[in-house]
Amino acid sequence: MKQHLPNAITCLNLFSGCIGVVLAFEGQLIDAGYAILIAAIFDFLDGLVARALKVSSPIGKELDSLADIVSFGFLPSVILFKLFNLSPAIADSGSWIKYTAFLVAICSALRLAKFNLDPRQNDVFFGLPTPACAIFILSLPHIAMSRNLIASEYVQNPVILIALTLTLSFLLVAELPLMSLKFSNFNFSTNLYRYLLLALSLILIIILQFTAIPLIIMLYLILSIFQFRNA
Repeated sequence: MKQHLPNAITCLNLFSGCIGVVLAFEGQLIDAGYAILIAAIFDFLDGLVARALKVSSPIGKELDSLADIVSFGFLPSVILFKLFNLSPAIADSGSWIKYTAFLVAICSALRLAKFNLDPRQNDVFFGLPTPACAIFILSLPHIAMSRNLIASEYVQNPVILIALTLTLSFLLVAELPLMSLKFSNFNFSTNLYRYLLLALSLILIIILQFTAIPLIIMLYLILSIFQFRNA
């Protein structure tokens, strides 16, 4: 029974992603974003449980990637697609540009396939992890519906949406070394950049809530660049 428990948790990740896709197509973008967060929790727990029970299998690794492509690839693309449709300039013209949103799903699939085959990515990531990309995107509906009119207008601007889509898609498949948030020990000097990221992220979330997420992802990229430049 315990051998199948991690896979059952992975299936809950996939189920959350499926529910999120339905919510997104129904226009409930905030709730679809919460489905991404729930999927991310299950994605964290399946690995944690597998290590705690000392059970792992090749099928578990493949199942995890298949679940992730729905929860952190296709679902974020659908949210982006719906955000494009909310922009009057796109919705009224019937422009094909809104379909660029699915570049995120394509690049997420490439990212996950590469991760499964790349032995370098045990202690370091190459390219933006798909959950980080998905969490970035889930923040956009919150910003679009926030009281911050300037930020809201930016998020609903089709040019900004296209720029974000292309940037995130590039970062997913880029040969850019980024820090892993897995702690092999709690030594301060070894984990300096991880502790900085966690502390600054907490401060930003307290002050800005969901609006802080894009800033946190940018901070993650910047700290990773400094970490590997100084390594």
